[in-house]
Amino acid sequence: MNPWPVVIGPLLFLAACTAQPQVSRGTGAQLYAQTCVSCHGHDAAGNGPLAEDLPVPPTNLTRLAMQNGGNFPYARVMEQIHGYPGRFHVMPEFGPLLAGPDVNWRAPDGTSLRTPRPLLDLATYLASIQEEI
Repeated sequence: MNPWPVVIGPLLFLAACTAQPQVSRGTGAQLYAQTCVSCHGHDAAGNGPLAEDLPVPPTNLTRLAMQNGGNFPYARVMEQIHGYPGRFHVMPEFGPLLAGPDVNWRAPDGTSLRTPRPLLDLATYLASIQEEI
């Protein structure tokens, strides 16, 4: 069972061939380098080597907090990254790749949710690279 949407399936082979940046911010940065750079770019500005070949331009991931009133939208970001079968037609469903031990994550509304550690690590990394408002 292939978790990748058909529309970009052939592009993923090319993504595997791109050079990985040297990362120093831990697991979240490493996950970003392995799964996101080919579309969103080394600087997360949406300018990865495959960006021009995609039917929808990749999001600039450094402006998510700015577009959300200065608050990083953890829940929305993790939903988008994880993906749901049939919901997304362009971005791969990374849920199976980001499986790992679950941890308790407290959402901004106070709800405690069991969340895969790698998914939370990636979201935390993205929160750390936000442009200042």
